Amino acid sequence: MREEGKKVVAVNRKARHEYEIEESHEAGIVLTGTEIKSIREGKANLQDAFARIEGNEVWVHHMHISPYEAGNRYNVDPVRPRKLLLHRREIERLRGKVEQRGLTLIPLQLYLRGGRAKIELGLARGKRLYDRREEIAKRTAARDVERAMRERD
Repeated sequence: MREEGKKVVAVNRKARHEYEIEESHEAGIVLTGTEIKSIREGKANLQDAFARIEGNEVWVHHMHISPYEAGNRYNVDPVRPRKLLLHRREIERLRGKVEQRGLTLIPLQLYLRGGRAKIELGLARGKRLYDRREEIAKRTAARDVERAMRERD
C-alpha cells in the first residue's frame, strides 16, 4: 500500500471496528536504531496499542516492534512505551478533547514517509455493542442486495 511516498507498515484493523474515529493526526516516533530497522522490515504490530497524554508528552503503549535479528545487545524491550512527537499546541488540543469529551487516542496505522517512521493517531469514541451489531447488519444487507442484483442480471 503506497500513496504519496508513504509505505504502510502496520494497520490497526480492530480500531475502526471497535471505535468511531472522529479525527486523525500524524505524529513522529522516538525510536532506537534497531527499532527503525525492524520497522523497515515490516515487523511491527498495533493490535492492542493505545496512546496516553502524560505531562506535556504523548506516549504510545503496547505497540510491539519485534527485535531486529542482527541487533544483538542493542535490541530493546519490544513493547516499551514510545514517545510521540507532536507540537505543544496539538498536544493541548488533544488533551482538551480527551478530558472533556471522553475520547481516546488510538494508533490507526504505522508507516514510513521519507525514511521516517510516522504513526497516525485517531481521536476515537468507543462504539457500543449494539452499534457494532447494527454496522454488521447493514453490511450483510448490502451484500445480500448486491448478490441479488448480480443474480438478476
